[in-house]
Amino acid sequence: MKVPVVIMRGGTSKGVFINFEHMPANRFHWEDFLLDIMGSPDRRQIDGLGGANSLTSKAAIIKKSDSPEYDVEYTFAQVSIDNQMVDFKGNCGNISSAVGPYAIEQGLVAAKEPITIVRIFNTNTQKLITAEVEVENGQVKTEGSCSIPGVPGTGAPIYLSFNRAEGAVTGKLLPTGNPIDMIKTKDRLIPVSIIDAANPLVFVRAQDVGLIGNESPSDYTEEKLNELEEIRSIAAEMCGFTDRKSATLKSPAVPKMTIIAPPMDYIDITGTKRNASEMDLMIRMMSMQKPHQALAITGAICTSTGAFLNDSILSDMINIKHDVLRLAHPGGIMETKVEFLGGHISAIKVVRTARTIMEGYVYTKKSHKISYQLA
Repeated sequence: MKVPVVIMRGGTSKGVFINFEHMPANRFHWEDFLLDIMGSPDRRQIDGLGGANSLTSKAAIIKKSDSPEYDVEYTFAQVSIDNQMVDFKGNCGNISSAVGPYAIEQGLVAAKEPITIVRIFNTNTQKLITAEVEVENGQVKTEGSCSIPGVPGTGAPIYLSFNRAEGAVTGKLLPTGNPIDMIKTKDRLIPVSIIDAANPLVFVRAQDVGLIGNESPSDYTEEKLNELEEIRSIAAEMCGFTDRKSATLKSPAVPKMTIIAPPMDYIDITGTKRNASEMDLMIRMMSMQKPHQALAITGAICTSTGAFLNDSILSDMINIKHDVLRLAHPGGIMETKVEFLGGHISAIKVVRTARTIMEGYVYTKKSHKISYQLA
Protein backbone atom coordinates (compact mmCIF):
# COMPACT_ATOMS: atom_id res chain seq x y z
CA MET A 1 0.00 0.00 0.00
CA LYS A 2 1.45 3.40 -0.95
CA VAL A 3 0.40 6.71 0.57
CA PRO A 4 1.27 10.28 -0.56
CA VAL A 5 3.48 12.08 1.97
CA VAL A 6 5.64 15.18 2.23
CA ILE A 7 8.74 15.36 4.43
CA MET A 8 9.28 18.85 5.82
CA ARG A 9 11.59 20.58 8.21
CA GLY A 10 9.82 22.91 10.59
CA GLY A 11 12.17 24.90 12.81
CA THR A 12 14.51 22.46 14.55
CA SER A 13 12.28 19.43 13.90
CA LYS A 14 11.54 17.28 10.88
CA GLY A 15 8.35 15.38 10.21
CA VAL A 16 6.15 13.48 7.80
CA PHE A 17 3.17 15.54 6.60
CA ILE A 18 0.07 13.70 5.45
CA ASN A 19 -3.22 14.98 4.09
CA PHE A 20 -6.07 13.91 6.38
CA GLU A 21 -7.78 12.34 3.36
CA HIS A 22 -4.95 9.83 3.03
CA MET A 23 -5.07 8.69 6.66
CA PRO A 24 -6.97 5.57 7.77
CA ALA A 25 -10.69 6.34 7.82
CA ASN A 26 -10.95 4.87 11.32
CA ARG A 27 -9.00 7.04 13.79
CA PHE A 28 -8.41 3.90 15.87
CA HIS A 29 -5.96 2.70 13.20
CA TRP A 30 -3.86 5.88 13.07
CA GLU A 31 -1.34 4.69 15.65
CA ASP A 32 -0.52 1.43 13.86
CA PHE A 33 -0.30 3.21 10.53
CA LEU A 34 2.12 5.89 11.79
CA LEU A 35 4.29 3.34 13.60
CA ASP A 36 4.45 1.37 10.35
CA ILE A 37 5.55 4.19 8.07
CA MET A 38 8.01 5.62 10.61
CA GLY A 39 9.66 2.25 11.29
CA SER A 40 8.85 2.08 15.01
CA PRO A 41 9.55 0.60 17.44
CA ASP A 42 13.23 0.41 16.51
CA ARG A 43 16.00 2.66 17.79
CA ARG A 44 17.37 3.00 14.26
CA GLN A 45 13.94 3.25 12.58
CA ILE A 46 15.80 1.53 9.75
CA ASP A 47 12.64 0.28 8.04
CA GLY A 48 10.73 3.56 7.91
CA LEU A 49 10.87 7.33 7.53
CA GLY A 50 11.86 8.14 11.12
CA GLY A 51 15.27 9.65 11.79
CA ALA A 52 16.10 7.73 15.00
CA ASN A 53 15.71 10.88 17.11
CA SER A 54 12.64 12.27 18.86
CA LEU A 55 13.05 15.54 16.89
CA THR A 56 12.75 13.63 13.60
CA SER A 57 10.14 11.05 14.59
CA LYS A 58 7.12 13.27 14.16
CA ALA A 59 4.05 13.44 11.94
CA ALA A 60 1.53 16.12 11.02
CA ILE A 61 -1.94 15.36 9.67
CA ILE A 62 -3.44 18.32 7.82
CA LYS A 63 -7.06 18.88 6.79
CA LYS A 64 -8.78 21.79 5.07
CA SER A 65 -11.06 23.23 7.72
CA ASP A 66 -14.83 23.34 7.37
CA SER A 67 -14.98 26.20 9.88
CA PRO A 68 -14.92 29.82 8.66
CA GLU A 69 -12.71 30.67 11.64
CA TYR A 70 -9.79 28.51 10.46
CA ASP A 71 -8.06 27.64 7.21
CA VAL A 72 -6.67 24.23 8.14
CA GLU A 73 -6.86 21.75 11.00
CA TYR A 74 -3.62 20.19 12.14
CA THR A 75 -3.03 17.14 14.32
CA PHE A 76 0.46 16.52 15.67
CA ALA A 77 1.77 13.03 16.42
CA GLN A 78 4.94 12.22 18.37
CA VAL A 79 5.91 8.74 17.24
CA SER A 80 7.85 6.80 19.85
CA ILE A 81 11.11 5.29 18.69
CA ASP A 82 11.46 2.56 21.32
CA ASN A 83 7.85 1.76 22.17
CA GLN A 84 4.71 0.68 20.34
CA MET A 85 2.92 3.99 20.87
CA VAL A 86 2.12 7.38 19.35
CA ASP A 87 1.46 10.37 21.60
CA PHE A 88 -1.28 12.76 20.42
CA LYS A 89 -1.60 14.66 23.73
CA GLY A 90 0.41 17.79 22.99
CA ASN A 91 1.57 19.91 20.08
CA CYS A 92 4.99 20.61 18.54
CA GLY A 93 5.64 24.29 17.85
CA ASN A 94 8.51 23.64 15.46
CA ILE A 95 6.45 21.28 13.31
CA SER A 96 3.65 23.88 13.48
CA SER A 97 5.88 26.30 11.57
CA ALA A 98 5.76 24.05 8.49
CA VAL A 99 1.96 23.71 8.49
CA GLY A 100 1.39 27.07 6.75
CA PRO A 101 3.86 26.37 3.92
CA TYR A 102 2.45 22.85 3.49
CA ALA A 103 -1.13 24.16 3.30
CA ILE A 104 -0.18 26.70 0.63
CA GLU A 105 1.96 24.30 -1.41
CA GLN A 106 -0.75 21.62 -1.35
CA GLY A 107 -3.47 24.03 -2.45
CA LEU A 108 -5.40 23.96 0.83
CA VAL A 109 -4.88 27.73 1.22
CA ALA A 110 -4.68 30.25 -1.62
CA ALA A 111 -1.31 32.01 -1.96
CA LYS A 112 -1.43 35.79 -1.46
CA GLU A 113 1.60 38.01 -1.93
CA PRO A 114 3.65 39.17 -0.16
CA ILE A 115 2.35 37.50 3.05
CA THR A 116 -0.18 34.71 3.29
CA ILE A 117 -1.79 34.40 6.70
CA VAL A 118 -2.77 30.83 7.58
CA ARG A 119 -5.14 30.27 10.51
CA ILE A 120 -4.28 26.88 11.98
CA PHE A 121 -6.51 25.01 14.40
CA ASN A 122 -4.40 22.57 16.40
CA THR A 123 -6.65 19.65 17.29
CA ASN A 124 -4.31 18.40 20.03
CA THR A 125 -4.70 21.55 22.11
CA GLN A 126 -7.88 23.03 20.59
CA LYS A 127 -5.96 26.29 20.09
CA LEU A 128 -5.44 28.75 17.25
CA ILE A 129 -2.00 29.30 15.74
CA THR A 130 -1.56 32.04 13.15
CA ALA A 131 1.25 31.68 10.61
CA GLU A 132 2.58 34.52 8.46
CA VAL A 133 4.23 32.96 5.39
CA GLU A 134 6.18 34.88 2.76
CA VAL A 135 4.99 34.26 -0.81
CA GLU A 136 6.71 35.25 -4.05
CA ASN A 137 5.47 34.62 -7.60
CA GLY A 138 2.64 32.53 -6.22
CA GLN A 139 4.99 30.18 -4.38
CA VAL A 140 6.09 29.80 -0.76
CA LYS A 141 9.38 31.63 -0.36
CA THR A 142 12.04 29.52 1.32
CA GLU A 143 15.24 31.49 0.69
CA GLY A 144 15.99 34.39 3.01
CA SER A 145 18.33 35.81 5.60
CA CYS A 146 16.58 34.54 8.75
CA SER A 147 18.66 32.17 10.86
CA ILE A 148 17.50 30.16 13.86
CA PRO A 149 19.70 28.34 16.39
CA GLY A 150 19.90 24.63 15.69
CA VAL A 151 19.44 24.86 11.91
CA PRO A 152 22.35 25.41 9.49
CA GLY A 153 22.03 28.19 6.95
CA THR A 154 19.24 30.72 6.55
CA GLY A 155 15.72 30.88 5.17
CA ALA A 156 12.63 33.04 4.81
CA PRO A 157 11.09 33.96 8.17
CA ILE A 158 7.78 32.45 9.25
CA TYR A 159 6.09 34.24 12.14
CA LEU A 160 3.96 32.08 14.41
CA SER A 161 1.51 33.55 16.90
CA PHE A 162 0.17 31.22 19.59
CA ASN A 163 -3.13 32.74 20.64
CA ARG A 164 -4.42 32.33 24.20
CA ALA A 165 -2.33 29.23 24.73
CA GLU A 166 -3.22 28.71 28.40
CA GLY A 167 -4.59 25.31 29.39
CA ALA A 168 -3.75 23.72 26.06
CA VAL A 169 -3.81 20.11 27.28
CA THR A 170 -5.16 20.12 30.85
CA GLY A 171 -7.61 22.98 30.46
CA LYS A 172 -5.83 24.91 33.23
CA LEU A 173 -2.86 27.28 33.22
CA LEU A 174 -1.84 25.73 36.55
CA PRO A 175 -2.91 22.06 36.33
CA THR A 176 -2.53 21.50 40.08
CA GLY A 177 -3.90 24.92 41.02
CA ASN A 178 -0.57 25.88 42.59
CA PRO A 179 2.25 28.04 41.19
CA ILE A 180 4.72 25.85 43.09
CA ASP A 181 4.35 22.20 44.16
CA MET A 182 6.68 19.98 46.15
CA ILE A 183 7.54 16.66 44.52
CA LYS A 184 8.91 13.88 46.71
CA THR A 185 11.25 11.52 44.90
CA LYS A 186 12.90 8.50 46.46
CA ASP A 187 15.71 10.62 47.90
CA ARG A 188 14.69 14.28 48.05
CA LEU A 189 11.94 16.90 48.11
CA ILE A 190 12.01 19.16 45.04
CA PRO A 191 10.04 22.38 44.33
CA VAL A 192 8.53 22.49 40.83
CA SER A 193 6.17 24.67 38.82
CA ILE A 194 3.78 22.83 36.51
CA ILE A 195 2.43 25.21 33.86
CA ASP A 196 0.25 24.47 30.83
CA ALA A 197 0.47 26.96 27.95
CA ALA A 198 0.84 25.57 24.41
CA ASN A 199 2.03 22.39 26.17
CA PRO A 200 2.34 21.44 29.84
CA LEU A 201 5.86 21.74 31.28
CA VAL A 202 7.26 20.84 34.68
CA PHE A 203 9.96 23.36 35.64
CA VAL A 204 12.77 22.59 38.08
CA ARG A 205 15.74 24.69 39.15
CA ALA A 206 19.04 23.24 37.97
CA GLN A 207 20.56 23.57 41.44
CA ASP A 208 17.70 21.54 42.96
CA VAL A 209 18.55 18.51 40.79
CA GLY A 210 22.33 18.71 41.08
CA LEU A 211 22.96 20.53 37.79
CA ILE A 212 24.51 23.86 36.81
CA GLY A 213 22.05 24.68 34.04
CA ASN A 214 24.47 25.18 31.15
CA GLU A 215 24.90 21.47 30.38
CA SER A 216 25.13 20.22 26.79
CA PRO A 217 22.98 17.25 25.71
CA SER A 218 25.98 14.90 25.96
CA ASP A 219 26.65 15.88 29.59
CA TYR A 220 23.68 14.02 31.10
CA THR A 221 24.37 10.63 32.63
CA GLU A 222 21.85 7.81 32.45
CA GLU A 223 21.44 8.12 36.20
CA LYS A 224 20.60 11.83 35.92
CA LEU A 225 18.12 11.20 33.08
CA ASN A 226 16.38 8.56 35.19
CA GLU A 227 16.19 11.00 38.11
CA LEU A 228 14.64 13.68 35.87
CA GLU A 229 12.18 11.18 34.43
CA GLU A 230 11.09 10.22 37.95
CA ILE A 231 10.21 13.87 38.62
CA ARG A 232 8.43 14.18 35.27
CA SER A 233 6.45 10.99 35.87
CA ILE A 234 5.20 12.25 39.22
CA ALA A 235 4.21 15.52 37.54
CA ALA A 236 2.33 13.54 34.86
CA GLU A 237 0.35 11.86 37.64
CA MET A 238 -0.36 15.25 39.24
CA CYS A 239 -1.70 16.48 35.88
CA GLY A 240 -4.03 13.47 35.72
CA PHE A 241 -2.47 11.99 32.57
CA THR A 242 -1.59 8.60 34.07
CA ASP A 243 -0.07 7.10 37.19
CA ARG A 244 3.62 7.71 37.83
CA LYS A 245 4.61 4.10 37.20
CA SER A 246 3.11 4.15 33.68
CA ALA A 247 4.01 7.73 32.67
CA THR A 248 7.11 6.89 30.64
CA LEU A 249 5.08 4.51 28.48
CA LYS A 250 1.64 6.12 28.43
CA SER A 251 2.49 9.85 28.55
CA PRO A 252 6.14 10.18 27.47
CA ALA A 253 5.79 13.58 25.77
CA VAL A 254 3.82 15.58 28.36
CA PRO A 255 4.49 17.21 30.67
CA LYS A 256 7.92 18.11 29.34
CA MET A 257 10.78 18.16 31.83
CA THR A 258 12.37 21.62 31.82
CA ILE A 259 15.44 22.71 33.77
CA ILE A 260 16.03 26.42 34.37
CA ALA A 261 18.90 28.51 35.69
CA PRO A 262 19.90 32.19 35.84
CA PRO A 263 21.81 33.70 32.88
CA MET A 264 25.43 32.59 32.63
CA ASP A 265 28.16 32.31 30.02
CA TYR A 266 28.26 29.02 28.12
CA ILE A 267 29.41 27.39 24.88
CA ASP A 268 26.55 26.14 22.68
CA ILE A 269 26.68 22.93 20.60
CA THR A 270 27.97 24.85 17.57
CA GLY A 271 30.99 26.02 19.59
CA THR A 272 29.73 29.60 19.85
CA LYS A 273 30.29 31.42 23.13
CA ARG A 274 27.10 32.89 24.58
CA ASN A 275 27.32 35.68 27.14
CA ALA A 276 25.02 36.05 30.14
CA SER A 277 24.14 39.59 29.00
CA GLU A 278 22.49 38.12 25.86
CA MET A 279 19.85 36.15 27.73
CA ASP A 280 17.08 36.36 30.33
CA LEU A 281 17.00 32.69 31.29
CA MET A 282 19.03 29.51 30.84
CA ILE A 283 16.80 26.59 29.85
CA ARG A 284 17.29 22.89 29.11
CA MET A 285 14.45 20.60 28.01
CA MET A 286 13.98 16.87 27.75
CA SER A 287 12.31 15.35 24.68
CA MET A 288 10.97 11.81 25.07
CA GLN A 289 13.34 11.19 28.01
CA LYS A 290 16.40 12.47 26.13
CA PRO A 291 18.06 15.92 26.22
CA HIS A 292 16.64 18.29 23.60
CA GLN A 293 19.28 19.60 21.20
CA ALA A 294 17.59 23.01 21.14
CA LEU A 295 14.28 24.25 22.59
CA ALA A 296 10.73 23.21 21.73
CA ILE A 297 8.63 26.15 20.52
CA THR A 298 5.75 25.12 22.77
CA GLY A 299 8.31 25.03 25.58
CA ALA A 300 9.33 28.60 24.77
CA ILE A 301 5.67 29.68 24.73
CA CYS A 302 4.99 28.03 28.09
CA THR A 303 8.17 29.49 29.58
CA SER A 304 7.27 32.98 28.38
CA THR A 305 3.81 32.65 29.89
CA GLY A 306 5.23 31.37 33.18
CA ALA A 307 7.64 34.29 33.40
CA PHE A 308 4.69 36.63 33.93
CA LEU A 309 3.02 34.49 36.61
CA ASN A 310 3.31 35.46 40.23
CA ASP A 311 5.16 33.22 42.67
CA SER A 312 6.33 30.50 40.25
CA ILE A 313 9.97 29.40 40.26
CA LEU A 314 10.19 31.10 36.86
CA SER A 315 9.02 34.50 38.05
CA ASP A 316 11.47 34.30 40.94
CA MET A 317 14.34 33.81 38.52
CA ILE A 318 13.51 36.14 35.60
CA ASN A 319 13.69 39.89 35.95
CA ILE A 320 11.34 41.01 33.18
CA LYS A 321 12.27 44.38 31.71
CA HIS A 322 10.71 44.10 28.26
CA ASP A 323 8.16 42.14 26.22
CA VAL A 324 10.86 40.15 24.38
CA LEU A 325 12.28 37.19 26.29
CA ARG A 326 15.66 35.67 25.40
CA LEU A 327 15.87 31.97 26.21
CA ALA A 328 19.31 30.33 26.10
CA HIS A 329 19.29 26.65 25.10
CA PRO A 330 21.96 24.17 23.91
CA GLY A 331 21.69 25.34 20.29
CA GLY A 332 21.73 29.09 20.94
CA ILE A 333 19.28 31.77 22.03
CA MET A 334 15.60 31.95 21.07
CA GLU A 335 13.49 35.09 21.36
CA THR A 336 9.75 35.28 21.99
CA LYS A 337 7.59 38.39 21.81
CA VAL A 338 4.72 38.63 24.28
CA GLU A 339 1.62 40.57 23.17
CA PHE A 340 -0.87 41.94 25.70
CA LEU A 341 -4.52 42.87 25.50
CA GLY A 342 -6.27 44.43 28.49
CA GLY A 343 -3.36 43.58 30.75
CA HIS A 344 -3.44 39.87 29.84
CA ILE A 345 -1.29 37.85 27.45
CA SER A 346 -3.21 37.57 24.16
CA ALA A 347 -0.52 35.93 22.02
CA ILE A 348 3.14 34.98 21.99
CA LYS A 349 5.05 35.25 18.73
CA VAL A 350 8.16 33.42 17.54
CA VAL A 351 10.04 33.35 14.26
CA ARG A 352 10.97 30.11 12.52
CA THR A 353 12.05 28.86 9.11
CA ALA A 354 10.74 25.79 7.29
CA ARG A 355 11.00 24.06 3.95
CA THR A 356 9.83 21.04 1.96
CA ILE A 357 12.49 18.37 1.69
CA MET A 358 10.74 15.62 -0.26
CA GLU A 359 7.36 14.83 -1.75
CA GLY A 360 6.34 11.37 -2.88
CA TYR A 361 4.89 8.09 -1.60
CA VAL A 362 5.61 5.96 1.42
CA TYR A 363 5.06 2.23 1.16
CA THR A 364 3.61 0.54 4.22
CA LYS A 365 5.32 -2.53 5.58
CA LYS A 366 2.17 -4.22 6.79
CA SER A 367 -0.86 -5.12 4.75
CA HIS A 368 -3.31 -2.82 6.57
CA LYS A 369 -6.75 -4.27 6.00
CA ILE A 370 -8.44 -0.92 6.56
CA SER A 371 -10.24 1.56 4.34
CA TYR A 372 -8.62 4.93 3.67
CA GLN A 373 -10.37 8.25 3.25
CA LEU A 374 -9.65 8.19 -0.50
CA ALA A 375 -9.24 4.44 -0.96
